[in-house]
Order: sequence, then structure tokens, then C-alpha cells
Amino acid sequence: METMLTTEETAARLQVTGARVRAMIRDGRLPAQKFGHVHMIKEADLKLVEHRKTGRPPKPKPAQSNGKKRGKK
Repeated sequence: METMLTTEETAARLQVTGARVRAMIRDGRLPAQKFGHVHMIKEADLKLVEHRKTGRPPKPKPAQSNGKKRGKK
């Protein structure tokens, strides 16, 4: 039988929050089965997200200004 993990156990293994695990499930990146109100993840499925990019994507840089100030005169 395959080992099943809760979202919190999965979060601990992946070193992310439970909310991040639920987001991966919601986005379809991490398969899970729902039992009542609890999502269960197969331990083997952790390999599907182990090489994911971590953190937030970088913010786009603001456009270069031409030196003129904006606002009240």
C-alpha cells in the first residue's frame, strides 16, 4: 500500500506552508485525493513538485523616467 500524507505532512516535507500545498493541488500541479475535508497526497507524487521554482516571481522593473517630475506645480 502506498503511503499517503496530509497537506500539513506534505508541507513539512517540501518545506512550504499548508496553504502553498493546497494551492499546488488547486492548480493541478500536485495530485491529491479528498477524504471529507482532508486532502491526501501520495508520497510518490512529491517527486512531481520537488524541482519547482521556489519563492515569488520577481516584480517587473518600473519604466525609466525621462527626468521630469510629476505632480503639483
